[in-house]
Amino acid sequence: MEFVQHLPPPPLAAFVTAACGYRMPAYPSGVHRGLPSSSMTLVIELGGRLRTTGLSAELNAQAVVCGLHTRPALIDVRAPMDGVQYDLTPLGSRALLGVPASELHDRPVELAEVLGPAVAEVVDRLHEARTWAERFAVVDRALVDHLEDSVLPVPAEVRQAWRLILTGRGRVPVSVIAAQVGWSRRHLSERFRWTTGLTPKQLSRVARFEAARTLLTDPTGPSLAQTAALTGYADQSHLDREWRGFTGCSPTTWMREELPFVQDDPPSCAADSGA
Repeated sequence: MEFVQHLPPPPLAAFVTAACGYRMPAYPSGVHRGLPSSSMTLVIELGGRLRTTGLSAELNAQAVVCGLHTRPALIDVRAPMDGVQYDLTPLGSRALLGVPASELHDRPVELAEVLGPAVAEVVDRLHEARTWAERFAVVDRALVDHLEDSVLPVPAEVRQAWRLILTGRGRVPVSVIAAQVGWSRRHLSERFRWTTGLTPKQLSRVARFEAARTLLTDPTGPSLAQTAALTGYADQSHLDREWRGFTGCSPTTWMREELPFVQDDPPSCAADSGA
């Protein structure tokens, strides 16, 4: 198992939250759960095609981008995998991909659908690359070349709300956030969903889930009950219900089947995020 972190160049800093290269053996279960997160996911798999189910659309493709979602993307991992993954901020989706994140909500699409036929050349160059540095340079160049300068900017209120939700780990009431940005709760929800694909309430749930997942991936971390208390859930049963909704299984099942892989994964390579 191999994971290599990558720091994207400055032009991509506002759009790429993390990037990595990976080589992974087949999962014993044959299925990897791509979990909800606050990042969109761009993956180019060089070992074969990514077969993804569980969201609003099924996909079998080599280069994939997936929007935010609140249920697991089920990825076929019966064979070893080898590729690169970039985690993207939904706020920059229009500039980087040419479409608002809301158009990619809850569905994986072929990368060529948003970046065009040049993706085939990118895949060919990745196959020819001999080092991780060369691979990352290929993807970085392709993304920088596609950046659009004349795009409709994301409203400052949406950016502020996004920041408040994530820094508060989903524990700040949406009504309080709406008051802080100076919009009504309804107007904030409408504009926020149009920009990101999720409502502020949905992102708050995802943010709490991400905080809990971080604690549970630490083998020396707190118990389930303690994790629930630390991350804003009413109790352990509340955490369990939310976890089942986001992953399709209980926390204990997820830890048994996925944790050995996730623990070897550096933070910037979100193996537990979407397809």
